[in-house]
Amino acid sequence: MSDRSPSFYEAELERIYHELPFRQEQFAQLRQSKVFMEKHYGSKLVIDALADRAAMSRFHFIRVFKAMYGISPMTYLRDLRIAKAKFLLQKGFLVTDVCLEVGYESLPSFSTAFKKCTGYTPREYRSINIAI
Repeated sequence: MSDRSPSFYEAELERIYHELPFRQEQFAQLRQSKVFMEKHYGSKLVIDALADRAAMSRFHFIRVFKAMYGISPMTYLRDLRIAKAKFLLQKGFLVTDVCLEVGYESLPSFSTAFKKCTGYTPREYRSINIAI
């Protein structure tokens, strides 16, 4: 038996597990789908495929994910992609390369999402925050 106390993240997951009306397998499936998004954020991910991986209908998956994490799965994926894009832009990568790397298929959709989340275009953000 380990003497270490749980991290804040682990404690919060335990709290959520006991407070929300999720079955144990739903809880595990949602955590796995979130981890899958974190690993494959640069791939084309669609809600139907994520729901299938969690063995839920599309609408039930969205509802349960939002209840557990406080945001919809696609909002979580967008925020994850934008965070990765910010990191790459700070490292000096070209905007087009970053767009494709984080899973956007078109530069206009990437730029729109990026500006909505950060208040800057990717090019502006890169020029302001580039690491020297």
